[in-house]
Amino acid sequence: MKRTLLASIAVLALTAPLSAQTVVTTPAPGVGASVTIAPEQRTRIRQYVTQQKVRPVTVRERISVGATLPADVELVAVPGDWGPDLGRYHYIYSDDRVVLVEPSSRRVVHVIE
Repeated sequence: MKRTLLASIAVLALTAPLSAQTVVTTPAPGVGASVTIAPEQRTRIRQYVTQQKVRPVTVRERISVGATLPADVELVAVPGDWGPDLGRYHYIYSDDRVVLVEPSSRRVVHVIE
């Protein structure tokens, strides 16, 4: 009986992380912080971009975390309903991705696919 109970607890301990939601944390080079976005927050952001019909921006350079956006790319302030942790960032919508940017340095801190 004791062995069965211990085996059940072990199985639960091993499978619990598999059922947890994935939170994406991206280190923000040069900014000294990391950006953490939960799955439901990612969904909210994607829905906002779709519902508000945010116009995509074309950028010639490759956009990746740590890259600096050119000065001619217009940044948009992050809406408050995206979450309080993201309020200090701006964003662009490009290639069906939402790109979070540190506005003072124009560095990309997170890309939402």
